Amino acid sequence: MSNVIFLTETVNQDLVSINWTLIAQICNLFIQVLLIKKFLFKPVREILAKRQAKADADIREAAEAKEAAAAIKSEYEQNMLEAKEKANELLAAAQKNAAEKSDQMIKDASAQAAAIKQKAESDIAQERRKAVNELKDEIGDMAMEIAGKVIEREISEKDHQKLIDEFISNV
Repeated sequence: MSNVIFLTETVNQDLVSINWTLIAQICNLFIQVLLIKKFLFKPVREILAKRQAKADADIREAAEAKEAAAAIKSEYEQNMLEAKEKANELLAAAQKNAAEKSDQMIKDASAQAAAIKQKAESDIAQERRKAVNELKDEIGDMAMEIAGKVIEREISEKDHQKLIDEFISNV
């Protein structure tokens, strides 16, 4: 029986005995986890945080650039509308100016035509007066001739009528 007791003591000793290798491996694992956490995970997290911050900043900058581009586009479109309005105003002013000049030219031409017509009418009236004066002179001369002829001879009523008809045909 002593053999059985010895065997049970040995088995109990093996069960109760601490396996120092296992404890050392567990301690080694915890030390490795702490070292990895301190020297690997922490820097990796910092790098990831920096990259995340940079990505966020880039996204913010892109959004700001997009807003700035939209503002510039809006300003450009506004400037284009203003330029079109100004061009239309200039065109309308030029058309109005051209119409006014055209009206003024027509008025000037009408005034010149009226002046030319007035001058022509006055020239015609003057020529008419001149012609009438010349006719009066000729009539006076003819009357003198007729009077001279009448005096030279005594005329009858029939001769007198004949002289008047000649005078009228000469005139």
